[in-house]
Amino acid sequence: MQTKKKICLAIPSLQAGGMERVMSEIAWNFSKREDIELHLIMFGRTREIFYSIPNNMQIHKPVFEYNPKHRTLFTFRTVKYIRSELKRLNPDAVLSLGNYWNSLVLLSTLGTKIPVYVSDRSKPDKDMGKLQNWLRVKLYPHAAGVIAQTKKAEEVYKKMYAHDNMAIIGNPIRDVSINPAIKREKMILSVGRLINTKHYDRLINVFAEINAPEWTLCIVGGDALKLNNSEKYKKQIENMGLQGRVVLTGMQKDVDSYLNRASVFAFPSSSEGFPNVVGEAMAAGLPVVSYDCVAGPSDMIEDGRNGYLVPVFDDEMMKDRLQRLMKDEELRKTMGDNAQQSIKRFDKDEICQRFYDFIVKDR
Repeated sequence: MQTKKKICLAIPSLQAGGMERVMSEIAWNFSKREDIELHLIMFGRTREIFYSIPNNMQIHKPVFEYNPKHRTLFTFRTVKYIRSELKRLNPDAVLSLGNYWNSLVLLSTLGTKIPVYVSDRSKPDKDMGKLQNWLRVKLYPHAAGVIAQTKKAEEVYKKMYAHDNMAIIGNPIRDVSINPAIKREKMILSVGRLINTKHYDRLINVFAEINAPEWTLCIVGGDALKLNNSEKYKKQIENMGLQGRVVLTGMQKDVDSYLNRASVFAFPSSSEGFPNVVGEAMAAGLPVVSYDCVAGPSDMIEDGRNGYLVPVFDDEMMKDRLQRLMKDEELRKTMGDNAQQSIKRFDKDEICQRFYDFIVKDR
């Protein structure tokens, strides 16, 4: 009888977000493998579960709650919890996702022989503050392996710290449920949390300058911790007289229904690791107009073939590219078909297999 390998996934929570969706996909893939005993440690502030998870995965969470008045104490208790839980489980490998959180997991396992694989999930050269930057440089060389989402990210990491076991693995793009019976609307769609780096205020301004009253802009996503940008955007929409033409839906579980109805996808983010929503939009057959931020969009979008890449904050070009697609249904169809074909290289089973090969296979 084959001995199962004990694999532990470590993440602060499974709240709505790209990093969390990736972990959910990996969990489902690994849970179907007969050679794996799967565990999940959630140790963040909320430990929320937004995405579905397999029933045969064991979940571990600390009993203490986050108290904003005692952040330092919470951090120490979290490190202590992760260390004790991993020593108790004694996994064959740990996969940790999340820039700030990876350092906590690595700190927790110092002096043990537990192999930890880490992957940052945002802009690779992101300044995380002096302490976090220092911790990353000091702790990441102790990881069993480092996973970069893109070639650009790998290049950045190699300049930051020395590591001889790096792999480039993009995100698994989930299957999008396409219903041919649903007719495409004259709708520009954007999906993501309402955080400052997504720059939805700029997208709203761009849309307001386009003379196309039959078109709508739909932004799907909820507020992030400590932010209340939805109220700011609502006031912006009211002040510009765009009620009914710009829609804020809040957080939605059924994003596919919006991907089925939209005709164009806009992505005005200035900071990304590997944006899942861009891949999902492409999988739904939508042409994407995206800021060409440091990493991510350019790994999926071939400018002029399956979408458009726009220099960050070049809103005149963003407006021009959106208008090209809005005016030309045939162009939307051609680019959307190209997008659907090209994104298949990020098939979730293939990507999860690469995670498995890097983390599990030879253990």
